[in-house]
Amino acid sequence: MKLKLYHLILPVAALAVLPSCHLYKEYEMPVENSAIMGDYKNALQDTDSTTLAHLSWQEVFTDPQLQQLIQTALDANRDLANAKLNIDIAQAQLKGAKLAYFPSVAFSPNGGAASYGGSDMSWSYTLPLAANWEVDVFGKLLNNKRKAQVNLEQSMDYEQAVRSQIICSVANTYYAIAWLQQQLDLTERTCEIWKEQVTTMEDLKAAARVNEAAVVQSRANYYNIASSIPDIKSSIAQLQNTMSILLGSYPKEWAVGGDIEFNMPACTQSGVPLYYLAVRPDVRAAERSVAAAYYTTNIARSNFYPSLNISAQGGFTNALGAMVSNPGKWFIQLGASLVAPIFSRGQNIATLRAAEASQKQALNTFESTVLSAAADVSDAIVKINAADQKRQMILQQIDQLEKAVEYTEDLMQFGQTTTYLEILTARSALLNAQLASLSNIHDKAAALISLYQAVGGGY
Repeated sequence: MKLKLYHLILPVAALAVLPSCHLYKEYEMPVENSAIMGDYKNALQDTDSTTLAHLSWQEVFTDPQLQQLIQTALDANRDLANAKLNIDIAQAQLKGAKLAYFPSVAFSPNGGAASYGGSDMSWSYTLPLAANWEVDVFGKLLNNKRKAQVNLEQSMDYEQAVRSQIICSVANTYYAIAWLQQQLDLTERTCEIWKEQVTTMEDLKAAARVNEAAVVQSRANYYNIASSIPDIKSSIAQLQNTMSILLGSYPKEWAVGGDIEFNMPACTQSGVPLYYLAVRPDVRAAERSVAAAYYTTNIARSNFYPSLNISAQGGFTNALGAMVSNPGKWFIQLGASLVAPIFSRGQNIATLRAAEASQKQALNTFESTVLSAAADVSDAIVKINAADQKRQMILQQIDQLEKAVEYTEDLMQFGQTTTYLEILTARSALLNAQLASLSNIHDKAAALISLYQAVGGGY
């Protein structure tokens, strides 16, 4: 049974008049079914350019030595260089998507020779210039271009995420080295005090004021503290190596300031402002993944519609049908083709279903990214507040322990009833409290840096 012509024409006509508004509509956040998307959209409108999220790293990290190290890392880090190259790749892909609107032109000269029955060799040639143009009737090229634009913006977001990570990693390493250097200084000074205490105990034993047990205990405590010094030096060396990696250098010792106090301007101390998340690069990148998936779905929808191609060919040839004519003649050919998907419908449906599922996955990933980002900001703020509260208690503890050391040493010096164990306990507690104080200052600095990174610092 022959297939009548209208059996082919009718499906093509039906496809041509099907609603195709989705194919031309730009991406919009699907806020109707997502409270998180709605909150995020409102946050984009409420963004304040004066908040922490918009402060440059030079405004946040004002230590000249640290600024120099950060700039060196930004200039030399390989990961950041690769992120910038990804932007170049995305820009080239966007340019290619835009050029797809123009006709493709090709020059393909060809020739040949033939001889029949011993006749002279007959040469033929064609010098054609061919052009082909796909007319974007149903938005396939348009959605490809929009997707390429989103991918470019996403590459920029990833570059900013890498940039922020490098900045904050250098700052964290810098203050960690400064913290350990202060630990080392405190431990070495305490070690000297304990060394003097050993001498004192030996003198007191000679005066029959203490026994050998007190001398042995003082020596043991001195060696205990002295043994911690190599560990601290080793940790400093490891962090110096970490800094070298961040700065793209062979291992070397980097100059670090001695101050571990760090305060950040415009620091929010409570709550998680959503506008902090609106400029965070990984959140923006996740949101653009949703947009890219939306355009991919539109491209899958466009496969259900006919594609229209217009072609033209012209040039010079001496091959005129079955004859070879010299000299040759100019020729020109025009053509058009309309290809409607009829028998590939099953494949197109499967492609569309997969694209729609990927779009839902991108939305779920975006929502998870927003929640994770909010948790990061909240964690940093909680740590900052906890460090401030803990600071006051530690300072009071140090004050009381300094008095305890002074009182116990006076009691022993003047022959009052006390034991060396009490002095040992008081001095050990004081050293631990002093180390805790340094750790507390470092914890706050690390939390402040984490907060800056959590809001996309260095934007």
